[in-house]
Amino acid sequence: MANKNLGAAATSKVEKKSSVSGAPSAKPDLLKLYREMLLIRRFEEKAGQLYGMGLIGGFCHLYIGQEAVVTGMQDCITPNDAVITSYRDHAHMIACDMDPKGIMAELTGRIGGFSKGKGGSMHMFSTEKHFYGGHGIVGAQVPLGTGIAFAHKYRGNGALSLVYFGDGSANQGQVYEAFNMASLWKLPVIYIIENNEYAMGTSVKRSHSTTELYKRGEAFGIPGKQVNGMDVEAVREAGLEAVAHVRAGNGPFLLEMKTYRYRGHSMSDPAKYRSKEEVEDYKEHHDPIERLKGRMLAEKLATEDDFKAIDKETKAIVAEAAEFAQESPEPPESELWTDVLV
Repeated sequence: MANKNLGAAATSKVEKKSSVSGAPSAKPDLLKLYREMLLIRRFEEKAGQLYGMGLIGGFCHLYIGQEAVVTGMQDCITPNDAVITSYRDHAHMIACDMDPKGIMAELTGRIGGFSKGKGGSMHMFSTEKHFYGGHGIVGAQVPLGTGIAFAHKYRGNGALSLVYFGDGSANQGQVYEAFNMASLWKLPVIYIIENNEYAMGTSVKRSHSTTELYKRGEAFGIPGKQVNGMDVEAVREAGLEAVAHVRAGNGPFLLEMKTYRYRGHSMSDPAKYRSKEEVEDYKEHHDPIERLKGRMLAEKLATEDDFKAIDKETKAIVAEAAEFAQESPEPPESELWTDVLV
């Protein structure tokens, strides 16, 4: 899958699509969803290890615990649809079918990365996969993703835009300006609030006057729904409903995913603002990967051997990505002057 020119993916031209293809089936492939979530977790665990070894610099925000959200949502859309998110973005890239080698190489600042080693953890793109980046400015991706939805409508290509942001971003003014425009022009956009309860470190209950974030679009006529973001099947079901609403030309839809991150806000966050008991309760009773595995075992939809094989496969993919990242050279100094403007 990988090649040394992965960084070029960040500057390739967007192809105009005349129709939406690859529509998802009504019945989910549970083993596929399980594999996707496990790959994301194993990747993030390895990223945490490389950060601890000093091989990843700057900021690094892990997605461990939230895997069901992006996995379920991405299973509802087609390859033609656009995705944009915040700085907690490695999982979204994997879910967009971006090569784990290129993602890990970008994390380590190598030329084989999707942004040629210049974007790092928070800023990498793949126009080939219609992934328009992680963004470090809180909430900045919301108006950008809304603009992408406007482009889809203007071109009449039938595609939509998924815009992921967190509960902390939900208080940003630019978010509501985007909501207004999206509703006014009936843009094909789904807003996904990944509510992991703490933003950087402050509880939603202490920072939001209203904690039912799915209602935040009501003033603009945007319907919303609250979803158990620790259940990939529930996420997918709600995602399909939102996609159908948007595809029918009804304008934007808002989904609040109630989820939880097991690690700190970033690798530098000791997360002392919550109790160990709270974190362990989520891990033991609400983990999205174990939840799906338990269901499939109970209903004899898969065997322990199936899960062992998937685990072995995902570990091999991640190990290969880590090896590629460490062997890929750093970008030459001349790269400082490339890709500055498009």
